[in-house]
Amino acid sequence: MRDIIDPIAKWWTSGETFGLATVVRTFSSAPREPGAAMAVSASGEVVGSVSGGCVEGAVYELATDVAAGGKSLLRRYGVSDDDAFAVGLTCGGIIDIFVEPASRELFAELGEVAQAIGQGTPVAVATVIEGPGEIGAKRIIWQDSRTSGSLGAGDRLDQAVDDDARGMLAQGLTGVRRYGPDGERRRDDLAVFVQSFAPAPRMLVFGAIDFAAAVARAGKFLGYRVTVCDARPIFATASRFPDADEVVTDWPHRYLSNTETDSRTVVCVLTHDPKFDVPLLEVALRRPAAYIGAMGSRRTHSDRLARLREAGLTEAELARLRSPIGLDLGARTPEETAIAIAAELIQLRWGGSGQPLTSTTGRIHHGQVPGDGAVAGGARADGGSPGWTAGLLPGERVG
Repeated sequence: MRDIIDPIAKWWTSGETFGLATVVRTFSSAPREPGAAMAVSASGEVVGSVSGGCVEGAVYELATDVAAGGKSLLRRYGVSDDDAFAVGLTCGGIIDIFVEPASRELFAELGEVAQAIGQGTPVAVATVIEGPGEIGAKRIIWQDSRTSGSLGAGDRLDQAVDDDARGMLAQGLTGVRRYGPDGERRRDDLAVFVQSFAPAPRMLVFGAIDFAAAVARAGKFLGYRVTVCDARPIFATASRFPDADEVVTDWPHRYLSNTETDSRTVVCVLTHDPKFDVPLLEVALRRPAAYIGAMGSRRTHSDRLARLREAGLTEAELARLRSPIGLDLGARTPEETAIAIAAELIQLRWGGSGQPLTSTTGRIHHGQVPGDGAVAGGARADGGSPGWTAGLLPGERVG
């Protein structure tokens, strides 16, 4: 929903009732992840997508009917072997979509949610989608003790969902959780969809060179908050890096030492100059991060490892370094190199092989987490920013 929050917030502010369709569960090769959303205004305007085209028409009609006075409902779409032309997913996957009417009266907290997303404040939206409860009831949960709304089945359900939602929000997870009518976790009578809106993960690009400009552009495209840092003020300028969220003039290792990182942070070291990258990597390899990559030739990499060992880094710490940076695509230009780096980030995020799909078999989409389709991150899940699949890098989250 993050990617359509601005237009639907305008509809909401104007007092309009619109239809909101959200992917809440996926199975097999589904085209969109949980949290992907499409909305239809009272005038028929549509924003967003739930399937990349496969079932958009059917969902559009359903959302239009719901906005006009229908009730919230959960609808499953998949391939029908008996009727290849029935509404379904040509990719072979299955998606569950929750369609609901939304307005100031029906979704009173949407304004708060939109404000939190705009300010980068972590917030989760819990919605009853199935079972004996009040279908469509919502509760908004922040990381602190604040909450808003109720799921309509009593305090115990609200409290159970609050605890689970805060844990999911801390990990950037979006998905379905099941409870008993009074919040019992060992029962599955009632399904609650928890959508996490965590701030965008950070990409820290060190080295104000032409390659950095291309990497910053790719990082923004993937949903990162991008910082470019270089100690040379003549090169570290906003005009040279228009796609970066911020450009910092400072010694890289000093800046990183004073900057918070977490298990979603990406660090790209493009200086390939020992006086910059060795002190920087000495700091980076001892900090939480999803990815730490460094540019340079294999000879440069060998020399860099020797210097880092002299600085006291362990083999386990050195094993976190991805160098030479990026996948082997034969890249030469800054733009091609940026794509190679982006490809490696995606590969590590979802656990792909990096091989051409024509030479592989089995599932195309990797990284599906068992248990009602919960996914980490955000860009895939809710139009926001990427997370990381479990079991790939130190400190990465488990779905």
